[in-house]
Parts: sequence; structure tokens; C-alpha cells
Amino acid sequence: MTLLEFSRGPMLHFALFVFVFAVLWRLISTFMLGWRKRKSEWRTTSGSSAVKGAIAVGNRSWPHPEFLERTAFGEAVGYGYHIGLFAIILLGAPHVIFWKNLFGISATWWPTIPSGIIHVISVVTIFLLLIATIRRYMHPPLRRISNFDDWFTLVILFGLMISGVMAVFGLGGRYEIILAVHIISFNVLLIWFPFSKLMHAFYILPARFFIGYTHAKKGAST
Repeated sequence: MTLLEFSRGPMLHFALFVFVFAVLWRLISTFMLGWRKRKSEWRTTSGSSAVKGAIAVGNRSWPHPEFLERTAFGEAVGYGYHIGLFAIILLGAPHVIFWKNLFGISATWWPTIPSGIIHVISVVTIFLLLIATIRRYMHPPLRRISNFDDWFTLVILFGLMISGVMAVFGLGGRYEIILAVHIISFNVLLIWFPFSKLMHAFYILPARFFIGYTHAKKGAST
């Protein structure tokens, strides 16, 4: 068995199993924490509170104007590399083929971004990740709150992105080896994901909705 066969065979299957099982375990365990006992009467209906919760998702996903002057650069970099990663993973033609083969999807409606544009997005995303990493290290408050979780995640992402670009442009040696490194980086990311801060991808929107919903039920605003 070659390294490439191992990376997209047994290792990929193991990584997917860990990812799915651990994510479900964390989501179910969080849900089972339950609700705090109410100490006051609800002030609004559930429907109205749900609307306020949805509004809170939008409000909390955009920086407040009062802080925009100080946070605009960090916000732009953060949103930039997140959007870049999602575009590459979900709309890059090689990745769309990978997802279709993995899940047995034969649909033709799945759109793809032209390869030239994906290449540009990939390079820009790596650059933005580098800026975010330097900023995290150079900014004292960010550096103080950063731990192994943050730095290890960045190492995985850099390995994933750089090996992907190298495979596309034929850099760094045999294509099969570089592609294997790329897939192994992806597998490591899948295994690491449920046990890291990356779980915010599943928590962030429901948490914002829940905060807006409960505040509205109590007659407060967010």
C-alpha cells in the first residue's frame, strides 16, 4: 500500500469516523446540559423571540460601529480567510469531485469556480492566514489568550493549504507524495476538529440565536 492509498483509504475512513462520532458526541452532550430553571416569567411569545434570535445572529456576525475603527483590519482578515477556505473546499473543482466520490453524489448542479480563480483565492487565503498568524503573535492580548489549540490548528491549515497549492502547480517533488501529504493534512484536521476550538463552526450560530432568543423572552434586547 502506497502512502497515497493509505491517506485516502484507511486513514481517511478512520478520520471521517472520528469526526462524525466526536462532533455528534459534543453536540449531544451540549444539548443534554439542559436549560436553566426559570426564575422569572417570559415577557414575549416564542415566535417573537425566535425572530429576535435570528436578528441577533446577524447583529453578532458583524462588528459594532463603535469598535469598527479598531477592529476593522482583524475582522477583514478573519472573514477573508474564512470565505477563502469555504470557497476552496466547497467550490474548487478537485474538491467537488472528491466530495461527490466520497458520498456517492452524482448531481450535476453542484457549481464550481474556474480553476484560475481558485488558484488566486488559494494564494490570497494563505497570505491572509499568514497575516492572521503574525497578528496573533504580535498583538499582546491575542498572544496571551492563544494556546496550543490555536497554534496547532494554524500549523495544520498551513500544511493543508501549502501542500494543496504545491500539488496543483507541481512543486516540491512527486505529485503523488505531495497529494498524499495534502490528504493526510486533511485527515489530521478532521480528527483534530471535534476536540479543538474549530467546533465553533457548529456552535457559533446556534449560540448567537440562543442568546438573542433568551434575552427576548426575558424582555431584554441584545
